[in-house]
Amino acid sequence: MIRTIPMINTARLTLCAMRPEDFTRYAEIWSNPCVVRHIGKEPRSRSEAWDAFLRNAGHWQMTGFGQWAVLQQSDRQMIGQAGFFYTHRALGEDFDQFPEAGWVLAPEVQGQGLGYEAAQAAHDWFDRIMPGPLVALVDGENTASQRLAGKLGYRLLREAEYGGSPVHLFRRDRPPDRR
Repeated sequence: MIRTIPMINTARLTLCAMRPEDFTRYAEIWSNPCVVRHIGKEPRSRSEAWDAFLRNAGHWQMTGFGQWAVLQQSDRQMIGQAGFFYTHRALGEDFDQFPEAGWVLAPEVQGQGLGYEAAQAAHDWFDRIMPGPLVALVDGENTASQRLAGKLGYRLLREAEYGGSPVHLFRRDRPPDRR
């Protein structure tokens, strides 16, 4: 299956396919303890980052959706990723059967509204191309991502434990009203 990964432009960002030349920056982001403190807890080795990088590319090929590289338009620097994926987390039928949303930004660009801008653009695309329920898993201590999930229209499904840590499971049945 060959799939074209769409490019999305916002006021400050470009969401695009991850390219081989993005890998060094990708690995740098995922090796940062501040990035992973709410996602897996341990920085990724270069080898682990490479496996995840390739898994993302394959996800687009197999499902028609995945995660985009998030680039700042001002300097074309990769600052994170946003998009959707399937996981097999064994968290229950009410969670596991739906595409999961995720977003990650490098620490130096957090707190500027870029996470919301990227995630909203990704959700707008998903809602047009593949409408349907989405889920998100957010670390129980990650209040910033919990707020972001709420702004995107997610509602708390339930609390659970994953990887030995408390998490909040969210579900989004439709886009939020933007009145």
